[in-house]
Amino acid sequence: MPKLKVKSSAKKRFKITGTGKIKRKHAYKSHILTKKETKQKRRLTHATLVSKADMPNVKDMLKV
Repeated sequence: MPKLKVKSSAKKRFKITGTGKIKRKHAYKSHILTKKETKQKRRLTHATLVSKADMPNVKDMLKV
């Protein structure tokens, strides 16, 4: 049986933590930043975890 390929887009966007959770970055932090408040941009800087509802889809893309 051949090796299963991981989705390249998912590979670039997600990281798996030591405990098996999946880290992601926030959206809306790449462009059109002049109209966003400084507080909002600062909040979007920090990484967060993928929600429980989305975990099966992301794990499927990463072949975990």
